[in-house]
Amino acid sequence: MPFANFKVPAGTLDEKQKEQIVTRATELYVEIYGERARATTMVLVEEVPDGGWGIGGNVLTLAMLQQSVDGQRPRH
Repeated sequence: MPFANFKVPAGTLDEKQKEQIVTRATELYVEIYGERARATTMVLVEEVPDGGWGIGGNVLTLAMLQQSVDGQRPRH
């Protein structure tokens, strides 16, 4: 059974965006494995609480990432 697990910061996606992730991930598996994969593809979108994840040994928050996107360096 194909399985995809997406972990995203909590509150950053609405229901329609989560549906798009499920639909597109399923379509990707179908493209790779053929139509037989559609019925058994499982896609899980998990929301991770703010501060419950990190990169390079540093705990990150949504505010830190937003600063980075806005062209500023995240503060640690």
